[in-house]
Amino acid sequence: MQPTLNDSIKRVYCLYRVSTIGQVDKNDIPLQKNSCREFAKHQPGWVIQKEFQEKGVSGFKVSADDRDAIQELKTAAENNEFDILLVFMFDRIGRIDNETPFVVEWFIKHGIAVWSVNEGEQKMDSHVDKLMNYIRFWQANGESQKTSIRVKSRLRQLVEEGVFTGGVAPFGYKLVKSGVVNKKGRELMTLVVVPAEADWIRTIFDLSVNEGYGSYIMSQYLNERNVVTHNGAKFQPETIKRILKNEIYCGFYVRGGVRSQRITELQIIDDDLYEQAQKILEQRKVNNDEKTQISLQAKSSTMLGGNIYCAHCGNKLCSNSFVDTYRTKDGAIHYSNRKFRYLCSGKAMHRNECDGQTVYIASKVDAVVLDALHKCFAQIKSTPKSAAIEKKYKAIVSQIKKEIKTLEKENISLERKLKELTEEIAASLIGDSKFTPDVLSLAIENTKTKLSENVTRLAEKRHQLNCKEDELGKVDYHYEQFRSWADEFDFASPERKKMIICTLFKEINVGRGYEIEILMDSSYEQFVA
Repeated sequence: MQPTLNDSIKRVYCLYRVSTIGQVDKNDIPLQKNSCREFAKHQPGWVIQKEFQEKGVSGFKVSADDRDAIQELKTAAENNEFDILLVFMFDRIGRIDNETPFVVEWFIKHGIAVWSVNEGEQKMDSHVDKLMNYIRFWQANGESQKTSIRVKSRLRQLVEEGVFTGGVAPFGYKLVKSGVVNKKGRELMTLVVVPAEADWIRTIFDLSVNEGYGSYIMSQYLNERNVVTHNGAKFQPETIKRILKNEIYCGFYVRGGVRSQRITELQIIDDDLYEQAQKILEQRKVNNDEKTQISLQAKSSTMLGGNIYCAHCGNKLCSNSFVDTYRTKDGAIHYSNRKFRYLCSGKAMHRNECDGQTVYIASKVDAVVLDALHKCFAQIKSTPKSAAIEKKYKAIVSQIKKEIKTLEKENISLERKLKELTEEIAASLIGDSKFTPDVLSLAIENTKTKLSENVTRLAEKRHQLNCKEDELGKVDYHYEQFRSWADEFDFASPERKKMIICTLFKEINVGRGYEIEILMDSSYEQFVA
């Protein structure tokens, strides 16, 4: 029979917590509960009146303000509903070093004794008590950080080894049992390619890169053909973007900034196609203020778009259409065929002081660009690949390496000079130098500035060299792509033609009197320069 509450009775509330659902499965909560009940049984007058459980709540990541159990306990303390807060260990209250000690202190200040089965009572009678209170949770926080580091390190290691570390299967794959059993006796899952879905993945990348399909058009394309996600839902534009960004389709597991070695049996898309898709996604970002080559919309009536600009104000030209009307002597109204034009919106809307034309007839501009394009195609067909490589890289790479060597020598000289000037300062201060401290300080500052500028230039040159060497590795791809464009262009779809032009020509500038400047992409100009 439960004793009647009086001054000798201590009302006890218990708090049990585990960080993961896995710990719930391992009966950690019953362990804490049994230990607390057994401990309370041996304390004079202690009566457990209420028990709180938190399952799958991290005391390291989740603030006390966001934990319902802590907030209920605080309310109960303010209402004087209990006398003792009992936990299995103090870290069940939390593991946040700049918060949990003050949570414990809050309960104590509100007249609640805070006890642990394993560590006894936490008091606040002296500065030493407060220090010990803080140190305890500082240590608990450190243990959580170590655990987190160990888990993350292990996950990174598994990813690097090409092990699937969990999650849902991306479209194009399915989960199957791997035959590998972990330490907990559970069989691990792995990914395998689903051939039918892999074909759709190839279609998504092909139409996005080669036909210029945006994520909205691409999702419509799939939905019209009754292709659904693994959840049975329709494709959304964001789903398409996630697919295009996912390196798993190149055969790489990526998690926490770590990328595995290539798993060839998982590769669906080749690297070059994937990189082209990333370039298109980047250029189609709404907040990308830089000049772009790729049109936001491939399905438009004009051939050019995305990389055509006004030569006078630099604004991108947009396109629209018009129909001329005219009346004959008999009073009949006649309409011409629809015509297309490129419009400088800055000039038309009076947004700037553009001194170019407001509109350019699209057929005139297109004719000039197409003529230049066919000349490029004719030249690529007569350009041996080996000659293009030698012409492009021997001179450029050699020049960059020469500039890097010169900067490195200059930096060594500047560092030596800086050291000498610094040593001269000491001599100047005691009057043993022919230079004054002010003169030396100015010389030191100038030397430091020059050295800093050189270090920056050296880093830029090394980056430039890496880029050129990377381009050298892709010459074969770009050369073969260029030649294939030359063969297919005249027979390609309008969308395909637009994407070829946008990829081949970096920028098309149109000026008054139809003066047109065409800048080729650096990856392809090497073959026709």
